[in-house]
Amino acid sequence: MIVRTFAVARYLTADLSRSQRFLLPLLVHGAVLAVLFGGDPGPPPGPWAVSALVVYPTAAWLAVVVANTEAPEQRAVTIASAGGPARVTAATLLVAFAGGLVLAALSVLVPVVVSRYPYPPPVLLAGALAHVACAATGTALGLLVARPVVRRIGWSVCIGVAVVMATAVQPWLPPAGSAVEALVSGRLPIAQAALGVGLAVVAGVVSWAREIRTA
Repeated sequence: MIVRTFAVARYLTADLSRSQRFLLPLLVHGAVLAVLFGGDPGPPPGPWAVSALVVYPTAAWLAVVVANTEAPEQRAVTIASAGGPARVTAATLLVAFAGGLVLAALSVLVPVVVSRYPYPPPVLLAGALAHVACAATGTALGLLVARPVVRRIGWSVCIGVAVVMATAVQPWLPPAGSAVEALVSGRLPIAQAALGVGLAVVAGVVSWAREIRTA
């Protein structure tokens, strides 16, 4: 099961690389980071509060790209070759979350490299956890608004944007909002990161269940 799931994940990654659809969310994210950290962003963790919130929608966008890379007909062939939808759904989750982690890593490491401010290990850990929480939450949202749950890309965009706008700016709302609030307050957002990963897994289960119903 695990070996075949990773094999499907490698196939999906190769297919995504050939399509180059991942480039747009990656470039947009990089452009935002360049603007955010190009001048004097200030000492940590303040700038990370912004970059973590940026990871949330771009990770969701990337997850939609990953889930929608294959056309429905090609997806059916992949499911048949993999031996069922569970492996394909798990592989999609792995690839999407890995992409979100890449965005999170860029957001955490860029200011460490280019900024003149010190980044002590406790602050670095808090920043990493906050970005993981937002990346995982974005992955969960992306999977829930992509195929097979939402089949039309227009609806995917509308729902995704609405959810991000409603949840990202609420500091009391876990995991993304409360992770950023914990980061700014000097606390480790461990629970928020764990909750974000859990939500991504739940989103994968929902996607799998929807795949079975529509098969």
